[in-house]
Amino acid sequence: MTGAERSHHRQAWAARGALVAAALAAVLPLLYGGLTGVLLLAVGVVGLALTAVALWWVLSRRGVARIAAAVLAVAAPVGVIVLFAGAHLLLVLLASAALWCGAVASGRYALRTTGLRRIRVKEYRTPPPERPFLLLNPRSGGGKVEKFGVREKAESLGAEVVLLDPEQHQDVEALARAAVADGADLLGVAGGDGTQALVAAVAAEHGLPFLVISAGTRNHFAMDLGLDRDDPAACLDALTDGVELRVDLGFADDRPFVNNASFGVYGAVVQSPGYRNSKVGTALELLPDLLSRERGPRLTVRAGATTFADPQAVLVSNNPYRTDDPLGFGRRERLNSGTLGVLALKVDSAVDAAELLLDPQPQGFGKLTAPEVVIEADEPTLEVGLDGEAITLRAPVRCRVVRRALRVRVPRERPGVPDLPPRMDWRRLRKLAAAVSRTAVPARHSRSRPS
Repeated sequence: MTGAERSHHRQAWAARGALVAAALAAVLPLLYGGLTGVLLLAVGVVGLALTAVALWWVLSRRGVARIAAAVLAVAAPVGVIVLFAGAHLLLVLLASAALWCGAVASGRYALRTTGLRRIRVKEYRTPPPERPFLLLNPRSGGGKVEKFGVREKAESLGAEVVLLDPEQHQDVEALARAAVADGADLLGVAGGDGTQALVAAVAAEHGLPFLVISAGTRNHFAMDLGLDRDDPAACLDALTDGVELRVDLGFADDRPFVNNASFGVYGAVVQSPGYRNSKVGTALELLPDLLSRERGPRLTVRAGATTFADPQAVLVSNNPYRTDDPLGFGRRERLNSGTLGVLALKVDSAVDAAELLLDPQPQGFGKLTAPEVVIEADEPTLEVGLDGEAITLRAPVRCRVVRRALRVRVPRERPGVPDLPPRMDWRRLRKLAAAVSRTAVPARHSRSRPS
């Protein structure tokens, strides 16, 4: 038996194991509980729906109604667990959950070995910069610049460093342009993604490499670039031993973003002066008016021939986010596809909230990709969260993506972006499980193709 045949053999049996485990997970409560098991499964679905409804009321109500909804959000799942325990089916439920986890793990293994790998970003070998210019925000990420000695290491590697003054507003775009005029051949930033985007746009405009230093709080852009988020100073290794990646850059009108632009609920919440100090408290205070549409504009999303009317929240991202799987949620499979991802959410009632949780394809959730998206409103201006920064733009707002506009210089040795788990495709698993020859193996090259 050849290596390919052995691989296909393992793949087929993993698919069969996944299907068997999934079937057992579904029937186990019925076999042990009989009619009681069927009724309890129905109660579990109702409990799930009640939890979704309660969470909607927590977000859309105030005062006593919010408190009562919070109690219901906790009581519903606890009540379901108590009912299963009273019927002596709690261990069966746990066993069913374990079987389901095993089915997913086995299915992922089968799908992961089919040769369908994520597309890798091509690396370009270029000479090290001679006059790198770096902007460092000492407050970003709770003081990571000082904690990891970023300034000292940058200066020892020959970079010109400007430490931003936390006490006054500084125009980082103007500082970057002045550095270019003075002969800088690389621009870099240690700061939040909003600051990264502004300087990245200047670098893209002048065709210069851009250096991301992961000193922000969340570092989403650095994460999707495969940089070391635990040690920002390690990003500086790109100055001496680096390669370049060509990635896309998004724009909302003329304002750049590396991650996303948020309209509607989140765009309004980040405008509040109290948001930075109390994110949860500010959101809970503003959400009832925003979700009930008593405040804020009514939005319309247009992307080509597709229209999504009246959503409360819209997220336009520089390349699409994964939303189909909890293990890959919020990650981007690539940064150079030349497309925007669009997520739109419309929830007008508790029933809509329950549908979001129970329906695999809820009507209130829109997802699409497009090179250009237009956000229209019934008001002259729109509050926007641009890479987490609060700005205001005139409506309508045209979002677009410039493919591979940005030359990002990264260390040659870096953690890298781990392969995201494959999407669970049960129809494909059934085909793999039924395969008796190598015909089920895709006729694709097993190695990743750079793009």
